[in-house]
Amino acid sequence: METLQESSVPATTGRPANPAFGMSARGLTPKQGTRQANSGREFLTFRLGTEEYGIDILKVQEIRSYEPPTKIANAPAYIKGVVNLRGVIVPIIDLRVKFNCVNEMGEAEMNSFTVVIVLNVKGRVVGAVVDSVSDVMQLNDQAIQPAPEMSASVIDTSYITGIANVNERLLILMDIESLMSSAEMGLINSIASN
Repeated sequence: METLQESSVPATTGRPANPAFGMSARGLTPKQGTRQANSGREFLTFRLGTEEYGIDILKVQEIRSYEPPTKIANAPAYIKGVVNLRGVIVPIIDLRVKFNCVNEMGEAEMNSFTVVIVLNVKGRVVGAVVDSVSDVMQLNDQAIQPAPEMSASVIDTSYITGIANVNERLLILMDIESLMSSAEMGLINSIASN
């Protein structure tokens, strides 16, 4: 297991920079020349409340600052609305609300670190709101423990692919494609998932 590089704060935005992402006019985009891992997979890590999660870096299209989306009537609370991303209408999902990582008043706080991770899930572009992006980490299979087995009636762990112990903290690894394409989310038609 290896952390590729520590985050720093660029002078232009005041946001943490991520070494695997370069600045563009519209946000952060994966760098083409990112150092390739010798073994294992690379994960983008981010925070939801006090917990840290990781998703496969290959599913990430870009990282953007949070902009209030256009709300959709009668949508579940975790669907914040839609934004126009260079001509593509993108649904915005607040993972903090979805996973109940909210404050005592039941609200997900917005601050200067709140970002949208733009994902490419089964050919569909989807945005996920998170509290902050942490780092890009390379993890080998030996560093990843299987997800705990729990009753589906208590908690749905089907989207959790494993848990890694990184520098004395637990990193929950998520199958973001499985989560976003689930019937519960209702974002991707079953025809598109075939």
